[in-house]
Amino acid sequence: MDTARIASDHGMPGHLVDFVAALRRHGVAVGPGETIDAARVLAALDLLHREHLREGLAAAVLRRSGQRQVFDTLFELYFPAALGGGVGEVEVPRVDDADGGPVDIDALRDILADLLRDGDTAALEDLARAVVDALGSAGAAGTGIRGTGGQPSWSAYQALRMLSPETLLARIMDDLRSGEDGENAFADEVLRREIRDRIAAFRKMITDEVRRRTAETRGRDQVAKTAVPKQTEQVEFLSAYAEQLTALRRTVHPLARRLASRLAVRRKHAKRGTLDMRRTLRRSMSTGGVPMRPAYRTRRPGRPELVILCDVSGSVAGFSHFTLLLVQALREQFSKVRVFAFVERADEVTHLFEPGAELSGVMQRVLREAELVAFDGHSDYGSSFGGFAEHWGEAITSKTSLLILGDGRTNYRDPNLTVLRRITGAARHAHWLNPEPRRQWGSGDSAALRYADVLPMHECRTAAQLADVVEALLPV
Repeated sequence: MDTARIASDHGMPGHLVDFVAALRRHGVAVGPGETIDAARVLAALDLLHREHLREGLAAAVLRRSGQRQVFDTLFELYFPAALGGGVGEVEVPRVDDADGGPVDIDALRDILADLLRDGDTAALEDLARAVVDALGSAGAAGTGIRGTGGQPSWSAYQALRMLSPETLLARIMDDLRSGEDGENAFADEVLRREIRDRIAAFRKMITDEVRRRTAETRGRDQVAKTAVPKQTEQVEFLSAYAEQLTALRRTVHPLARRLASRLAVRRKHAKRGTLDMRRTLRRSMSTGGVPMRPAYRTRRPGRPELVILCDVSGSVAGFSHFTLLLVQALREQFSKVRVFAFVERADEVTHLFEPGAELSGVMQRVLREAELVAFDGHSDYGSSFGGFAEHWGEAITSKTSLLILGDGRTNYRDPNLTVLRRITGAARHAHWLNPEPRRQWGSGDSAALRYADVLPMHECRTAAQLADVVEALLPV
């Protein structure tokens, strides 16, 4: 790694400061102490051993789970394995050995199959650089890629489409089986997964190489804006895809533990109740009317009942599911929890969230077992609020905290504000958690602003925002 060319105007210390600043811009909290530790790592480790450097810097600056993917992406940009084309031992075969002639794709696939079969990581990295040079660069024969503004252009999609490494799986499996006697289904499956992992790793090598080349021409900061993934807690519920939602669900219990520990601190600092004026004045009589020893009311903290009314239609279901899982993990903070789901009408689903219940496919069970649809399956908040008040109105008492989850999009139907006012008026506390950005409230068929006039509405687009809101609402 040529550190002289990647260092900033202030040398390697300045380069490290730039790297730390990039981590901060992408949500990784790195303070002065962690930066000093990272500088000590740079001084202690050989910069030519990138993996040692990667792990050392990660140990110095990362303090929370879920940040490693952001760190690794930025590390590849700020501490690249090579500059320019690099130096590799793999030569790309060309038709008729003509210098600069068209690439022999079949011969290149043969080389790739051999390396994937042998699992030679170093050679695969060399091949990835050679493939990007030959098939992923502007002007490469047959790629159709064109540079813009006089700068070279790179495309991982074009290179991988022409090479198609995933189609080599059966061929590699046949090569590996040729020296074995008999068939073993278990061994075959293990081998197949291992080869798939190697193919996935090679695809990532191509993507990383294209990102590195692009960063050299367009700048690291420009590439980082789109290349660095969001941390799990910063992913927006309404735009999250299946894998991101799965990762979000894995953060529920760590998030619940953090919230519970913060709540314990708040309770410790709030042991005393409010000032008892009568007792304070009575005590002051012995000191000439000077209140030397203030008296406080004895706090009798109680765990309130919690009622959750959640929209489980469409993309809002992912937000509702995550919030319900979080409440389930925090249910010991409440004396009683009741859960009601709705689409066109409401139905109680508390039994699906009882302690010890299997929650992996709970939303599918909610949609399958609960009576939520009356006509067309589109959200009807007004009808749902009316049905809830009619059948389960007694669930709301002066001890109840009411939590409503949903985007407030009524499909231009009656929002039924009168019933909502009656429900929230009977509750001790009532709050609405909305996964949509605040700027979209009231747009189109959204009645969010009208509902916000009835009860406090909180923007909860990400797990981080949701955690902040829930922490503020937890009983002390």
